[in-house]
Amino acid sequence: MSAAKAADTAREGLLASYEYLDSTVDTITELREKGFEEITAFAPFPEHHIEHALGYHHSPVRLFTLVGGLTGAAAGFAFTVFTSMDWPLVTGGKPIVAIPAYVIPAFEMTILFGALATVIGVLYNMRIPDLKGDVVYDPEFSAGKFGIYVTAPPEQMATVRSILETNEPTQIQTDPKGRSHG
Repeated sequence: MSAAKAADTAREGLLASYEYLDSTVDTITELREKGFEEITAFAPFPEHHIEHALGYHHSPVRLFTLVGGLTGAAAGFAFTVFTSMDWPLVTGGKPIVAIPAYVIPAFEMTILFGALATVIGVLYNMRIPDLKGDVVYDPEFSAGKFGIYVTAPPEQMATVRSILETNEPTQIQTDPKGRSHG
């Protein structure tokens, strides 16, 4: 890797701890307004204000389920139609391809493919398996404090630090390795 390329990808991180939810949300909002996108927030309990400040919207898992279900329905109908066409069984002058009889296998395939796609979507969005395994975390975030981890290029770290300090953090830790954020 060239020196210029390494300089472009060099990242540093800051981890700030906050006592109150409002301070955390205000800091996240200010960081996002200044253009910082690599922000990870930690909270001792699920908090929708933080999700909103981070810009999270509806879960993309439902798209996995929709695509899986539609694929399953198409596969179910295709399987039954092509099976009937390949091995025709004419009974009482009824058509070889009778759609009402194929609804049940198509429904079953819809459920099967939708469920499998949902599991795959959940695992994908949870980033499992975590191949990097070096996520920043502080145990105090499980004991009642809130945290923000921000990664940015080295020349922008002074700006990040000043934004983090505006809402009175209890602690700011420097992470020179620029570890991946979760």
